[in-house]
Amino acid sequence: MSQWIYFFDLCGTAVFALSGALAAGKHRMDPFGVIVLASVTAIGGGSIRDALLGTTPVFWITNHNYIIVILATVLACLVLVRKPHKLPQMTLPVADAFGLALFTVIGAEKALLLGHSGMIAVVMGLITGVGGGIIRDLLCRQVPMVLRTEIYATASIIGGICYTLSLLSGMDSMTSMFLAMLSTLIIRLSAIRWHLSLPAFDLKTKRH
Repeated sequence: MSQWIYFFDLCGTAVFALSGALAAGKHRMDPFGVIVLASVTAIGGGSIRDALLGTTPVFWITNHNYIIVILATVLACLVLVRKPHKLPQMTLPVADAFGLALFTVIGAEKALLLGHSGMIAVVMGLITGVGGGIIRDLLCRQVPMVLRTEIYATASIIGGICYTLSLLSGMDSMTSMFLAMLSTLIIRLSAIRWHLSLPAFDLKTKRH
C-alpha cells in the first residue's frame, strides 16, 4: 500500500509541476521562472503540511526523486509545448484538478498515518491540495483560485471527508483512496465544465 501512495504522490507532483509550468508559459516567464513556478506548485502544499505536522525535514529534502520528477516535467514541457498560448483553454484547469485530487488524498493519508484525527486529516488534505496553487497564483499576481467563488477547496474538503469516512466504515485503503480521488475529481471537473460556483460574499452597498 505504501508503494501505491508513493506512486500517487509522484504522479501528483508531476501533474502539479505541469500545471505550474503551463501557468509560467501563459505569463511568458523564462526557463528559470518555469522551474520556480513548477516547483512551488508541486511541492509547496506538501511542504506547508509537513511543517505543520512537524515532520521535518520536509519530504522533498529527504527524497530527491520529487525534484527529479519536477525537473523532468519542466524539461518535457519546454521541449514539447512550444506555444502554451495555443493549448486548449481547459488544459491548465484540468491538470490542476487531477493534482488536487491526488494531493488531497496524500495529505489526508499522511496525517492519519501520524495518528491525527479525521478532522485534521481533512485539513491537511486541503492544505496539500491547494497550498501549491495558492503560491503559484500569487507569484502570477492573480487572486488564488481557492479564494474565488469557484468550487475548488470545496472539492478537496469533500474528497478528504470521503476518504476518512470510507476508512472508518471499514473499507480497504486502496478503495477508499480511489473513491476520494474520484469524488474530488468529479466535483472539480463538473465545476469547470458547467461553471459552477459558490455564492459570493459581497458587502458592497448600492449607490442611489
